[in-house]
Amino acid sequence: MEIHLTPLPKALFLLFLKYPEGILFKNLVDYKEELMSIYKELSNREQLHVIKKSINDVVNSTKNSINEKCSRIREAFIKEFDESLAKNYFITGERSTPKRIKLDRELVRWEVE
Repeated sequence: MEIHLTPLPKALFLLFLKYPEGILFKNLVDYKEELMSIYKELSNREQLHVIKKSINDVVNSTKNSINEKCSRIREAFIKEFDESLAKNYFITGERSTPKRIKLDRELVRWEVE
């Protein structure tokens, strides 16, 4: 089953899937180039300045963009599954700890086109 997400939340989701140990939101800026690369692959936007602004907003710890994108991911999974199952796909974690996706990576299949 494919969960439909817009490109930026999907890029964020894929980034967090790559790091089972999680990422501190305040350190997300360290993953900026990797996130931008994933986003460019998923997005049909050709204007680099628009892509950069979107990524800068997500990695900026003074903005709420990261939380908004995590909410979109949560909503997409809750729409398809009961929350008891969907919660394994959320980007979550306690305050001041790395945020992560709980999903067992053995259940993930990466397909490259």
